[in-house]
Amino acid sequence: MEEFKLGTPAVVCRWRIASKELPLENRHLRALGARVVNGKPVPKALVAWAKQHLEWTLVDGAYEHPDGLLMLVIDEDGKAAMTVGPYRPLAHASANDLLVRARNGRNEAEKTRVSPEDLWVVHNNVLVWGTCQEYRASGASSLVADLAQTLGMPVKHDEDLLDVLTYRGFLDDEVFLVSDEHGVVPAVDHSGARSQKFAQSYKKLLIKQANASGMH
Repeated sequence: MEEFKLGTPAVVCRWRIASKELPLENRHLRALGARVVNGKPVPKALVAWAKQHLEWTLVDGAYEHPDGLLMLVIDEDGKAAMTVGPYRPLAHASANDLLVRARNGRNEAEKTRVSPEDLWVVHNNVLVWGTCQEYRASGASSLVADLAQTLGMPVKHDEDLLDVLTYRGFLDDEVFLVSDEHGVVPAVDHSGARSQKFAQSYKKLLIKQANASGMH
């Protein structure tokens, strides 16, 4: 896939691939189209370009990293490039580590309207999504929201969740990160049955993709 020859990055998407395919392709592309660059929506033509690139070059481009990471970068002038590199799992996944990543995601959402990484908490049998309802869901978070609906688990948006957790701590709540790059990552010190179920559902999606690719 093409090399980066861009100006200052305005949007950087990191999408996990499996067996040279992008399991959440349609969700990622919808989230891409919902982003803004310098206050303007990402053009439909750029989303179409990204889709075409995925269809035409991802399999060959992911030859060295079939289970790697697809990166899409859009610069401040609206130019874009894609590349594939290795995937590296999170080295640290405590609740505090995940909270820091979610804060970075929120900072990005303030500029682009989409956070690539959100913190989710299971509190009093409600799934609390730590994001502003006005923002659009990332590919991975839209998947978790749909899974929650399938499981009959109520979902509540709370744009103050990250600040609340910073001051009151995590109590006995289950905490997990939902990331376009890393999937569903339960906090090692605040995990539980429901967060593990979401993590397993994401892993099954990757395995299903690998099995489907193996049949080709």
